[in-house]
Amino acid sequence: MKGQTYTIAALLFALIVATFAVINVEPVEVNYLFFTSESPLILVILVSTLLGGLITSGFGIAHLMGAKKKIRQLESENQQLRASTAVNVSNENESAAEVEVIDSENN
Repeated sequence: MKGQTYTIAALLFALIVATFAVINVEPVEVNYLFFTSESPLILVILVSTLLGGLITSGFGIAHLMGAKKKIRQLESENQQLRASTAVNVSNENESAAEVEVIDSENN
């Protein structure tokens, strides 16, 4: 359901941007750092939206990769702790058995 909501929201946003871009077709002057150029406003809007989406996706992917790395690290740590706990429990069981044997010998 979450995927469908995301898809519908993305399509709605794309429709709004496309409508806004089609309404604004007159040429505009775009100032870059070292030069200027004139291009239709529709291209400026669509390219800006596309670049914004790509940059946002890049940050999202970087965050996702960091989260996956952290998950792998925590799973490894969890496995080590489980192994350590299993060894400690078996040692405690052996110690308890030794105490029972000693108690039965004393009685």
